[in-house]
Amino acid sequence: MSASTLHHPVLSDTEFRQFQTMIYDIAGISMSPAKKQLVGGRLAKRVKQHGLSSYGDYFKILMRKENRDELQAAIDLLTTNETYFFREPRHFDFLQRSIAELRRPGRTFRVWSAASSSGEEPYTIAMVLADVLGEDAWEVVGSDISTRVLDKARGGHYPMTRIDGISRQHLSRYCLKGVGEHEGTFLIDRNVRNRVSFLQVNLNEPLPKLGEFDVIFLRNVMIYFDMETKQRVVERMLPLLRPGGYFIVSHSESLNGITNALKAVAPSVYRKPNA
Repeated sequence: MSASTLHHPVLSDTEFRQFQTMIYDIAGISMSPAKKQLVGGRLAKRVKQHGLSSYGDYFKILMRKENRDELQAAIDLLTTNETYFFREPRHFDFLQRSIAELRRPGRTFRVWSAASSSGEEPYTIAMVLADVLGEDAWEVVGSDISTRVLDKARGGHYPMTRIDGISRQHLSRYCLKGVGEHEGTFLIDRNVRNRVSFLQVNLNEPLPKLGEFDVIFLRNVMIYFDMETKQRVVERMLPLLRPGGYFIVSHSESLNGITNALKAVAPSVYRKPNA
C-alpha cells in the first residue's frame, strides 16, 4: 500500500452502505450507488480532520451519542442545497394572485418554505408578500435539516452572483448593495429579514409546533425520498395547511399516489379543500 493511499482513504462499498442507511434513517434521503463518489468527496475533509485511516472509523464516531455536533456536520455535508432566487417563477406569480383570496381580516398571513436551504426561497416569498401586503400582518417560516445553510439564511447576505432572477424593482426595493469591504455582495433589507424566521426541522421526524399556514412550499426535496417517505412527510405536513390553502411542489415533482387529501389546481400546485 502506498503512502498516498494511507493519507487518502477510499470509501468502500460496505462503508458507503453504512452512510447510505444512516442518511435514509435520519433524513429519509435515498442515495443510489451512483452517489458513492459524492459521499466520499464530501466527507473526506472530516475524515482527514479527525486523522482517521478509514471512513468506517469516521462512521463509528458519528454513531456515538456524545458526537451529535459531528453527526450534524455530516448531515449538512450530505444534504444537497442547490437553490436560487425566484426559482420556478410561475409559483411566485401564482402566490401573488392567491393572496387576496386567502387572506382573512385580523389573521396573520403565513407561508412555510419547508426546504429553505440558504434562504433564497423564503426571501423570494417575503418579497412577494411585501409587494402585496406591505405593512399588514404576514410572516414566512423557513426550515431545513442543515444547520449550516440555516446560519447563512439568517444573515440574508449573498454574493452578487446570486442576484439572477431578482427583478430590478425587487433589487431596489428589498436589497442593499454592499460597499467597501462588502463590495460584490448584497444584503436583504432588514424590514424583509425581520418577517422571516428560520429553524431546523427534519421532515422525516414528528414536526414541531409551527402553527397553521396559508401556503406551504415543499419544492425540490421529494426527489430525494422514496414513495413511502414522501407519503409520510406529506401526511405530517397536511394538518399544518389551513383549509383552502395551497401546497406547492416543484415542476419536476407530483403528489400523484402520495395523497388524496389535496386537489391539483395548476401544474405542481395543490389545494386543501375547505372544511
